[in-house]
Amino acid sequence: MKTPYSSYYLNGIAKGCKYCVKGRKLVLFISGKCSRSCWYCSLSEKRKNKDIIWANEREIKNTKQLIQESKESQAKGAGITGGDPLLFLSRTLKFASSLKKEFGKKFHIHIYLPTKLVSKSNLKKLSKYIDEVRFHPEFILNKETISKDIEKINLASLFFKKKNIGIELPMIPDKKQEILEFIKRTSKDVGFINLNEFEISDTNFKIISSKYNLNEDTYTISGSREAGLWIINQLNKLKIKNNVHFCTACLKNNYQYKNRLKLHNILPYGRKTSEGTVMYLALYFKDITIQLKDFKNKFKGYHIDEKGQRIILSESLAKKLINQGFKVARVEEHPTSDSTVMDLCWLN
Repeated sequence: MKTPYSSYYLNGIAKGCKYCVKGRKLVLFISGKCSRSCWYCSLSEKRKNKDIIWANEREIKNTKQLIQESKESQAKGAGITGGDPLLFLSRTLKFASSLKKEFGKKFHIHIYLPTKLVSKSNLKKLSKYIDEVRFHPEFILNKETISKDIEKINLASLFFKKKNIGIELPMIPDKKQEILEFIKRTSKDVGFINLNEFEISDTNFKIISSKYNLNEDTYTISGSREAGLWIINQLNKLKIKNNVHFCTACLKNNYQYKNRLKLHNILPYGRKTSEGTVMYLALYFKDITIQLKDFKNKFKGYHIDEKGQRIILSESLAKKLINQGFKVARVEEHPTSDSTVMDLCWLN
């Protein structure tokens, strides 16, 4: 069955996913370092193999900055990912506990775990703060790890309810039969199964483009969607009880991300668009501090954005300044920490 978010499901979807599609999940990228080296990994060059922490698009150093981003994005939960969060278990626990302390038990946290470093000990530690665990098995890289994957996934039942245990798998078209067989072997031990549409990135482009064809959108792999729907159909025939969700690239870009943008706080005098971006009228300066003294004494209806080296204007003040010969820009950008500019034009 198709969801309103351009994805497909059987029986239902995991609780963490329900937050995601509404834009209510902060993405806590704990590190780009990983315990594995998956040939299909789609992490960007900016993040892959780099020990940097990101909260959404904000590079952070501490829990204070994490809380700040959570509030600005109006998050009701977080998804912890990497890299491998278990490589940095102390860090992961510290950041997860800070979120629970600040926002309470209802702040829903799920985590993505490659199975390589999973143990009874670290799952017990995670269970104090994590609501939902999602395992990424190794068998796609090495069939001989299947038994170990299953054994490690089964450990989660000691600390988590079945409905909060899941597996997360890239929907690689020519691996669909292997993926189906793995799901059949683990379905009795997990509550949900997530299948992700296979995507290309700057770091996996060479190997992916040599093996697979791209769809017309140029970033998803031909046959991935069909393979995902085939698996859902097969599982439906088997009458499995698990929630199964095929998460498409369209969902991530047009719903998860866009909805998060729509919720994000914006600076004064900005105007949100239906796409989640924000429009500002602004004066830009090479050194804003030089201009502020005279500006403060003459005008009203503005906000000083020192980070952006600009003064954001109310519409009425912008019109007034244009008439006085000031060079005013209309800029459309993302309301995120990196303030990605979509368009900028000068009004005079």
